[in-house]
Amino acid sequence: MRDMSKTRQNLPVPSFASLRAFECAARHGSFTLAAEELHLTQSAVSRQVKDLEAMLGFTLFRRNGRRVALSDAGADFASELAIDLERLKQTVTRAVAAGNARSALRIATLSTFACRWLIPRLPDFEAQNPEVEISLSARIKPFSFDEERFDLAIHYGVQDWPDTQMTKLCEEEIIAVSAPEFRDRHGLKDVNKIANAPLLHLETRPTYWSDWLRLLGQDTPHAPRGKIYDQFSMIIAAASAGLGAALCPRYLIEDELSQGNLVPLSEKPLLTNNAYYLVTPAGAVSPVAQNFTRWVKTQVSRRKTPLNKQ
Repeated sequence: MRDMSKTRQNLPVPSFASLRAFECAARHGSFTLAAEELHLTQSAVSRQVKDLEAMLGFTLFRRNGRRVALSDAGADFASELAIDLERLKQTVTRAVAAGNARSALRIATLSTFACRWLIPRLPDFEAQNPEVEISLSARIKPFSFDEERFDLAIHYGVQDWPDTQMTKLCEEEIIAVSAPEFRDRHGLKDVNKIANAPLLHLETRPTYWSDWLRLLGQDTPHAPRGKIYDQFSMIIAAASAGLGAALCPRYLIEDELSQGNLVPLSEKPLLTNNAYYLVTPAGAVSPVAQNFTRWVKTQVSRRKTPLNKQ
């Protein structure tokens, strides 16, 4: 009988250059864009992919003139390879941190949360923990900690992440705001006029304005009209520019509120069923992650920069 374990051991390992070229071309769906990212020629990327196909023994891309599309086998391979390359990157990151006598802490977080709330506060954590090397990656959905090897995640939603420990950080407080000039131009000191003003909507949370107006006793038979954006960062920029009134989490607009670029239109907040959670893998949690968790909680509890009012 043929010994399959020995066969697997004798399989040649493709070069990192060919794997990287394939992963990049698969991600972009283009050899040209892959070449630009890798600072290679298009022909060099194509040659590396062909060499990889020859070694694997199957076609990775279907070619139609200058256009390429992943084959079924290529799509499966690309999905697995992306995970493997991410693991390799994490291994190198940890090795560098260890070589520098520092502890690595990999955190998955929401992009807007990181940019507007977490990163401005990180100097405080680093001052208290100079031995810790933090790296951040954007994630919006639950993932497998075994596959992606993060130490901790900051998650928005409900407590529905299997095989993890979830610690509630805070609820989300949504407030209605606008630029002061927009408020004055549309007479929005009278909250009863808000429903008829130009409004800004977040694509993923289309009922927020109806829900908030209902809190004020203003039932609207139809969802209020207005401009639609798919990121809170766009909503905040549009509101600051006077394009409309917005419903935003208070923690995302602390700077705009303190500087007067945005003003509250009402003291009535909208509290949703969702919350923010600190998420760690099931089982033992690293001391560094525990330390970071304690620090984040102190930042949330500070009244001068709250995520929510208690």
